This record gives sequence, C-alpha cells and structure tokens, in this order.
Amino acid sequence: MGFMPGSSCSSLCLLGALALLLRPSNSQGCGSPPVIPHGHYTYLTGYLALTTEVQYECNEGYALVGAAIISCRFLGWSSPAPQCQALCLKPKLPNGKLSVDKEQYISPETITVRCDPGYRMVGSQRISCSENKSWSPAVPSCEKQVPEDRNIVQAGKNLLQCLPSPRDSKMALELHKLSLEIEKLEQERDKGKII
Repeated sequence: MGFMPGSSCSSLCLLGALALLLRPSNSQGCGSPPVIPHGHYTYLTGYLALTTEVQYECNEGYALVGAAIISCRFLGWSSPAPQCQALCLKPKLPNGKLSVDKEQYISPETITVRCDPGYRMVGSQRISCSENKSWSPAVPSCEKQVPEDRNIVQAGKNLLQCLPSPRDSKMALELHKLSLEIEKLEQERDKGKII
C-alpha cells in the first residue's frame, strides 16, 4: 500500500517525523541531564514530546537548592541543575540561644550561639552546617559561671562549719564584712594618692 498525497496516514507520518526532528537530542546541544551529588532525576515527558523535562529530587538528609524541574530546549538545558545541600538538625543548646532558630539548617549556613545570663560559652560562638550533615566546629556548651572568689567562699563555708556555735559564726561573718570594708577604704585612699 503506497502513501497518497493528502491521505491521513501520510499526515500522521509527517507529524511523527517532524516531532522526531524537533526532539532535543545530544546532537542539538542538551546531552543527558546533569547528574547531581546526593540526588537523582526522573524524566517527566514522553519520547515524542517537543521538549524533554526532568525533575530532580534529593536523597534523605539533603535539601534541593535551585529549580526542581529543568527542560531541554534547542540550545541546551533551561537552567543549571539544582544542588542537593546537606541538612543539619537544630543543635541542642541548654542555657543558650541561636541567632536563627529553626528545626533544620542547609549547608553551608552559619549561626551564632549566645549563652543565657549567668552562663559562659565553652567552644566556638559561630558554627556552620557542613557537607557531612554535622556542625563545624562542634556545638559549644553553656556552663554556669563560677564566681571568681569561689575559693574564698568555699574557705568561708568550711570555717563556719568548724565554729562551735551560731553566735561564733555570726561574729566571724561580721569580722569578715568589716575587713572587706577596710580593704575597700584603703584602695580608695591609695587611688587618691596616685591621682
């Protein structure tokens, strides 16, 4: 059976041939969709479509940054392939606060850590979500500040436990208070001589 001009079969064949010619391929500039680390793509369009579309998804623990769907046009892909960036979970920080408070952070996001009043930071104040899904440097801790005169307080506590009666303890506290006031007055007097 031959094709006759104007027949419906020849029109369909011509349309199919045109679709194949217009379909983007390696020879028209796109090539295979870009491969991305920590993710994959799936084709969204069929073989006879005029454009090829692919949709990207990331593996668990990674977030998609960029256009999820890109398409092949005559001159190449419509946009660069997206990236799959690592996700870090919110750091646990008792007695402290984060400059940005959310459940997950995307690499290479950096946050600042602040300790509550009465606590001091042990570790780095600025931490970043790294590509291996952990914080770098390590998440600091906020530890209770110890008074500078801790040894004096401990010595005083030990002394009070050694005194035989509450009256003796009260007398010792009054004498200590008086010695602190004398020391303060002497410092003020010495400052007056220097100036």
